[in-house]
Amino acid sequence: MTRHAQILGTGACVPERVVTNAEIDRLLGEETSAWLEENVGIRERRWMTPDQTTSDLVTAAAQEALERAGIAAADLGMVIVSTDTPDYLSPGTSVVVQHKLGAVNAGCYDVNSACAGWVTALDLGARTVATDAEMEYVLVAGGYGMSRFLDLNDKRTANLFADGAGAAVLGAGDRPGFLASKFLAKGEYHDALGIYTGGAFRPCTPENLAEYGPPRVQFVKKFPKTFNTEYWPMLIHGALAKAGLTADDVSLFLFTQLNVRTIELMMDILGQPMEKTYWVMDKWGYTGSPCVAMALHDAILQRRGPAPDDVVLFCTSGGGISIAVSVWRWV
Repeated sequence: MTRHAQILGTGACVPERVVTNAEIDRLLGEETSAWLEENVGIRERRWMTPDQTTSDLVTAAAQEALERAGIAAADLGMVIVSTDTPDYLSPGTSVVVQHKLGAVNAGCYDVNSACAGWVTALDLGARTVATDAEMEYVLVAGGYGMSRFLDLNDKRTANLFADGAGAAVLGAGDRPGFLASKFLAKGEYHDALGIYTGGAFRPCTPENLAEYGPPRVQFVKKFPKTFNTEYWPMLIHGALAKAGLTADDVSLFLFTQLNVRTIELMMDILGQPMEKTYWVMDKWGYTGSPCVAMALHDAILQRRGPAPDDVVLFCTSGGGISIAVSVWRWV
């Protein structure tokens, strides 16, 4: 029997602390709320408390996904965690999650493709399930703890980024769930947006900390404003063509949850109604890598999620610039 990867259960986690736009305005010392709501669509976001970290959020999301899939952590053969805000530079956050979950039989690795990371990890998990007869269940989780790396004097970042996690449990079945993926990177923008202090490029030496400050997310140079609307359609149509489908066959489009206006424009470019997409940035802010997993899970909880045989398309991009698109059939 041919093995096919299927999504068996999903989960999500957001911290309890709600940070409104009004609070951000007070922290920044200037009013950005009206512009943010009108042009981006964010009204509030969630930030971790000082005693929480990325692995805590990922573990909670994973526990929900396991429960909804009806399996135990010990059943997992692999734990893949996508994050660019890891607990440590080393070891990987996946081993921390494995320990907290009690996934004692699982191997682990981390994926860092910035905000395209969860979809990249999803592709890897699907291929593992499909090609390894001993790999019954794989956890694909993403975590974002960017509040740890915010400069609250920077109005270009402090009002966008948030914390959260999303997860999916993959398993093998006799009907295709995973259909196709497409990837692209534009590495010439690797130095445009990111956290550039703390790694081998700029270690946290006293001299570097004095000159550059602690590790923080920052926009260093501009991206083309039309980047996503230029490259997303190409990858979307490419992935759908690999699956033998068109945009009309998709029931749910889930895009990087940064800007609702970009989502509106993309749906117009694709010739699709807004009823076929879903977003959560209005209440959860921008949660990077796991944002599409979180949107999928919330859509399911709100009865806006996919029905059996529906086609779901994930389209994401992030710093680097990395882009990932993946197409699934809900089974």
